[in-house]
Amino acid sequence: MTTTSFARPAISPSPELHFYVVDDGAGGPEGLLAEEFLLAADYSSVGLVSAGWNRWDGRWYDASASSRHLRVDTALRARVTPVSRTAASALYRDLCGADLPEEAALRACFGAPPARPQPPLRLSGTEATPGFRETRVYRILFAAELTQDGLAALGEAWQMPITGDLADPEVRVLGVVRRQFSGDAFRWDLRRVAAGAAWGLDVTCDLVGERDEAVGVLLRGLTTQMRQQGMIPVTVDRFH
Repeated sequence: MTTTSFARPAISPSPELHFYVVDDGAGGPEGLLAEEFLLAADYSSVGLVSAGWNRWDGRWYDASASSRHLRVDTALRARVTPVSRTAASALYRDLCGADLPEEAALRACFGAPPARPQPPLRLSGTEATPGFRETRVYRILFAAELTQDGLAALGEAWQMPITGDLADPEVRVLGVVRRQFSGDAFRWDLRRVAAGAAWGLDVTCDLVGERDEAVGVLLRGLTTQMRQQGMIPVTVDRFH
């Protein structure tokens, strides 16, 4: 069985946090969340940590428990909007007249990472697609509702033909994308999961060489594009 090593912070040439605006329930901004998924060496997620800031007391604090609660609390999720660092910085300056802290300062507010994880349980064998050295299958899971405009934006960004009706709850796969980079082949399916309670990108990566940096770049990029449509990432699981 392959051993999964633990990496903190997330593996990235230029690590970026995920930022969210939290409103006060009356339409005004209450605070910010700055989140980070902790990743194993194969880019699957092994934990979620975050820092929060509340305009009423003006301090940053460990908000990891709040971030985990956000994934299961529909009412709380309705008060949260994914934003870019630029948008978070502008709001922070408007609310308190200061620059948004750098990533290192925000990470210092995170709580302790989870205990070292066990090697992941694969749902299939380790055989690679013929012609490739290694095949990996991931699922990036998202909470929140995908809108028709969001689906159209993803279709345009990925040059993805829309193959199903978003309004039909019986439709599972909404589109499929295929790409090739330097001999590696990638495919991702946009689908409903958990009986329609969530959305997932099922990503298959067929690798020809020893290097796998393109996997991390792709998973981060897909997550960013889904967040731009209001989706909240929950986890990155690896099945193969």
